[in-house]
Amino acid sequence: MTVITRFAPSPTGYLHIGGARTALFCWLYARAKGGKFLLRIEDTDKERSTQAAIDAILDGLTWMGLGGDEPPVLQSTRAARHAEVAHELVKRGAAYHCPVTAEELQARRDEAEALQKTRSAEGSLSAADQSRMEELLKPFRSPWRDTGKPLPAGAPTVVRLRMPDTGELTVSDHVQGTVSRAFADLDELILLRSDGSPTYMLAVVVDDHDMGVTHVIRGDDHFLNTFRQLPIYLGMGWPTPEYAHVPLIHGPDGKKLSKRHGATAVDEYRDALGYLPEAMRNYLLRLGWSHGDDEIIPDDKAIEWFGLDGLNKAPARLDFAKLDSVNKHYMALADDERLFGLWSARPDAQNLSAPEAARIRAAMPALKTRATNLVQLSEQARFLTNIRPIRLEGKSAALVNQEARARLSAVLAALQGVEDWSEPVIKAALSTFCDQNGISMGKIGPVLRAVLTGGAPAPDIALVLALLGRNEAFARMSDYAGSGA
Repeated sequence: MTVITRFAPSPTGYLHIGGARTALFCWLYARAKGGKFLLRIEDTDKERSTQAAIDAILDGLTWMGLGGDEPPVLQSTRAARHAEVAHELVKRGAAYHCPVTAEELQARRDEAEALQKTRSAEGSLSAADQSRMEELLKPFRSPWRDTGKPLPAGAPTVVRLRMPDTGELTVSDHVQGTVSRAFADLDELILLRSDGSPTYMLAVVVDDHDMGVTHVIRGDDHFLNTFRQLPIYLGMGWPTPEYAHVPLIHGPDGKKLSKRHGATAVDEYRDALGYLPEAMRNYLLRLGWSHGDDEIIPDDKAIEWFGLDGLNKAPARLDFAKLDSVNKHYMALADDERLFGLWSARPDAQNLSAPEAARIRAAMPALKTRATNLVQLSEQARFLTNIRPIRLEGKSAALVNQEARARLSAVLAALQGVEDWSEPVIKAALSTFCDQNGISMGKIGPVLRAVLTGGAPAPDIALVLALLGRNEAFARMSDYAGSGA
């Protein structure tokens, strides 16, 4: 059997990191088993589904490296097939036409709610009202579920799933364990609306079957849906997939992840926070799955080790400090040219001059080890892009007094004799200068840092000089050397 998994988001908004994690688990399981990972866009909700959301979801998945093995399936294009299955279920006696309207069902719910309020206010109900409330709170069973009752002439009907009268349904879930529900406790859900359009519940099952999905890995908020959907498989005589319902991601406070906890959309982690896709894959993998005490798990090991038995039953908590640590690891390992390309495409890296771009590209090996993410990389690179004359403020300005300017002029003269403009040689030249003048590095280091960086974050001063290049470094020092600028 070829393992086939799928990720099936609804295009009503951005790609949530919880969805990205689900897609990752599906992708990894397919890769681990030598199978296929498929994408399906569940766009049956025409009022809320948008092309912009579809594009954003696919863009986020592509950035994460989780593209499908086949072109995405648009669920809305398969409505005729969904309706075909609904009518076949009617023929098999597993579904029926029902004229009960949505208004009638709402009236039942309203009546039950009114009786509940009465009981809360008065402490009890009459035996008749108590019996009526209990009946209303049971899963709805239509008077037309038995085929002997004729339908009202000309009345619009829906196609409703018919649950078996007795027995129970058992699901053996890879995460939730073995759980059973009586058929009598399950709603007879609508498969086709009165206008003939299929519902989400029907479409999901038909598409999973037709796509050959063998393993459904999704959030545990869909666990109850499994019991509602399996009778469709049973009614059609189809084989059922295996299920793994993973807990949702919670915020650091243990509550359901929301905007109040910070970024929740994948594009925010990429664009606003500057994380790398390989770090996001590693971090999200560990957010609900474990392999001993391993924290850094590259893709090849993730594929080798991943299994459904490693999925955790308890909700995982988002930990930005851990994500930063993982991303910093991958920043240091990233190819310099690739990292420069990712960084230079960001809005905060636009409008660079050719010399500035060249300096940053050359400095990437040093800069990437000092940055947690691409946002910090911009901050670490800022000293390389400052436009002369560098404006000094606060403590930096206070350092550059007359004595400092004179010493700066002397350092400049000493460095002009350095032919090999590399960090070790520059460092040795500065040390020699200090020895010859009987001063410590503390007398020239802060002043050099001020005039070379303007107080921006930067590495050791010898490396700063090397990264700036001889001409730029001398120009910045000259602006404040001697009698001043």
